[in-house]
Amino acid sequence: MDYISNTEREKEVMLKTIGIEQIEELFSAIPERVVLDRPLNIPTGLSELELLRVTKEKANRNKSLEELVSFLGAGVYDHYIPSIVDHLISRAEFYTAYTPYQAELSQGTLQAIYEYQSMICELTGMELANASLLDGGSATGEAVLMAGRISRKKKIILSKGVHPAYRAVARTYGSHQGLEFKEIELVDTLTDLAALKNELDEQTAAVVLQYPNFFGSIELMDEIKGLVSAGSEILLVVVANPLALGLLTPPGDFAADIVVGEGQSLGNTISYGGPYLGYMATRKKYVRHLPGRIVGATSDLEGKRGYVMTLQTREQHIRREKATSNICTNQALNALIATIYLSTLGKEGIREVAGQSLAKAHYLAERIKQLPGFKIINPGNYFHEFLLTAPCPVLDLKKELYRKGIIAGLDISRFDYRQEGLLVCVTEKRTKKELEMYLSALEVIN
Repeated sequence: MDYISNTEREKEVMLKTIGIEQIEELFSAIPERVVLDRPLNIPTGLSELELLRVTKEKANRNKSLEELVSFLGAGVYDHYIPSIVDHLISRAEFYTAYTPYQAELSQGTLQAIYEYQSMICELTGMELANASLLDGGSATGEAVLMAGRISRKKKIILSKGVHPAYRAVARTYGSHQGLEFKEIELVDTLTDLAALKNELDEQTAAVVLQYPNFFGSIELMDEIKGLVSAGSEILLVVVANPLALGLLTPPGDFAADIVVGEGQSLGNTISYGGPYLGYMATRKKYVRHLPGRIVGATSDLEGKRGYVMTLQTREQHIRREKATSNICTNQALNALIATIYLSTLGKEGIREVAGQSLAKAHYLAERIKQLPGFKIINPGNYFHEFLLTAPCPVLDLKKELYRKGIIAGLDISRFDYRQEGLLVCVTEKRTKKELEMYLSALEVIN
């Protein structure tokens, strides 16, 4: 079946109208040495039935987490998602909703966003939150831009404990806005506080840290708070795992100015990499600098409670030169998922998920430490991820465990670290049997 609807006669008319005879003349600027002088080596078109067979066959080559036991982490986590989440978001009024351009027609969507914002504030200890961003990386990028606007300074100090992808996105966002980035090395798996102190100066706009950091280690936030607060109006940006905040002290208690992160762990599936949602919270005094949308609660003329789009990045699309960001939407469906997840679990449920994840990760790490040749690089001080070194190449270890149906973890050699090793994550989903499977596989390798 030919999906190009233009007939040969129509093509001739279009070419004649623009004054050329052949379509190839449209591409005359392309050097001949790179022009393909033969037809593309692709098969002919397929019928719908044939196409379905081919795509299903190729899709079946993928392995899902229904078939494999995953110890992957690094920002995307395999947590249990209660059945009610999928049931509710599959309702037509939620599933087909995009974003509320007409507030008076979207009270349900606006209320859900308002509840989402409120829950993010409770988790982070901050005063207000936006309606969500694209993902954790874009939220980090928006945070450094926001810090630059508030401070009117250019220097951004990034700990190398921040996720490498998030750091790359932040540099991409900030470099074209004149921001200058200085990265602080790690001591073992924690930010080098002596180096951080030396870098703090009058030109510093913000310090960006992750909590827990990329390696799962918990930064010394009290000491960092003291260093940053001693500076001249330096903002503290914290990239936090929202689920870990079920146990850890919220960033607001460490005088954080902006808190961002990836919300995938709040009820969203891994889905081969997305879509996810970035969350962002800050202090009330910075509300005019906060990118994205903010939903507020109000009352109508009859005193009935209602919800409205209070602020949005493009100032209702009429003052674009004053926009705080070019982000003009939000991940409404993903944020709704997070809202349902948080509502379902409640405070005790979130604490239970975080507690089980921590306990199981520490159990596995303590058992691995007893195996000859294996070492935990950040013993004790981590949430539910730890860095492991092995007596064999990490790639060989991963291949061996994969043959046994286990995704062993993340090889950090792909990133810009001096340290080598395997980043292992354990969530509340991992059973005692699965942990023992992991240990047995390592014993064979050893």
